[in-house]
Amino acid sequence: MNCKIQSNSRRQFLKTAAVSCSSLFIPGSIKAFAKKAPLRLGYLPITDATPLLVAHGLGYFSEEGVDVERPVMVRSWKILAESFLANKFDLTHMLFPIPVWMRFKQKIPVKVLAWAHTNGSALTVRGDSSIYSFKDLGGKQVAVPSWYSMHNLIIQMGIRSQGLKPVIKPPPARLEKYEVNLLILQPPDMPTALLGKKIDGYIVADPFNALAQVKFNARIMRFTGDIWKNHPCCVIIANENFIHKNTVTIQKAMNAIVRAQAWCIRNPGETARLLSRDGEGYLPFPQKILTKVFENPEKNQLSNQDWNVERIGFQPFPFPSATRLIIDQMKHTIVEGNTFFLKNLNTIRAADDLVENQFVIKALDKTGGINRFWNGDPATAYTREEIIEIN
Repeated sequence: MNCKIQSNSRRQFLKTAAVSCSSLFIPGSIKAFAKKAPLRLGYLPITDATPLLVAHGLGYFSEEGVDVERPVMVRSWKILAESFLANKFDLTHMLFPIPVWMRFKQKIPVKVLAWAHTNGSALTVRGDSSIYSFKDLGGKQVAVPSWYSMHNLIIQMGIRSQGLKPVIKPPPARLEKYEVNLLILQPPDMPTALLGKKIDGYIVADPFNALAQVKFNARIMRFTGDIWKNHPCCVIIANENFIHKNTVTIQKAMNAIVRAQAWCIRNPGETARLLSRDGEGYLPFPQKILTKVFENPEKNQLSNQDWNVERIGFQPFPFPSATRLIIDQMKHTIVEGNTFFLKNLNTIRAADDLVENQFVIKALDKTGGINRFWNGDPATAYTREEIIEIN
């Protein structure tokens, strides 16, 4: 399946900083969002958080003139989302579908400022498993980290491509051969659940795929970047009222994050060490595990070998074509709970309303332009085609 969704010109991406404060979720005056104390960052112990952590570890925030506390690690997406909504974090990474849910169902004034990374996830199975493709998932139990995740979107795309049906049932329930049962597990719990045969596979961000490979002889059935070429996964988000009151701070923070992404591309080995418990200890994993994440897959591990995709990549610009495709796919993805808010959501308007990209564009200009991250035609550097191929 190829999706050709084109974005508009670069000029149309630049937006005004004027934001209505009528939709405040947290009670109180908008003045409460003016930043005087250090910037607070939250994250999960996954490589999706790399730009935030590297920007802090290398002192880029400080060099840009932003006072930032050491990022705070939490265990689950639920805790991270609740902490953000309770104003405990000013800036964080988040699975792309979560801010869609926040803004359009919960009416939280959240904005996506940039992509944190591309690719970075995989569908992992036991090494002795007979699961080699999506068609082998019939009758199986597969864990995802959140209903509102790229992982849930991508796994269901793969399941349906083979004529199978994604379902949500209690794990002991009997499954038909054409059904694939999906359940929520927190990322740290997935490798042991796989080892203990409580699940047949899981799709999640690294390093939990690499950890299972190294420690439990697990096998990557498919890298997500090998399904949707250079797809976004986590994004950088902030409350738009906070943005409105702290535009200078947000711009400086985005400058640091974009610099960090550029550094990660040039220094994959050093990135693994800095993040690891052998380095600055942002992630509770040894350097050996993280190095595996930042190494590119071998060609024999990829179905689409000509794509030359990275296991995890870094490109901060939020291409509108990807945002639109995510919103469209969310309308076809089953989750627990009410999703009526998606039914009448205008995809183009919602995508434009969700994303605030003026800060990342300015940061890109300051660091040499998007071509530091993108090898396409400079004339169409802010436009791309979304390519999905499920074999």
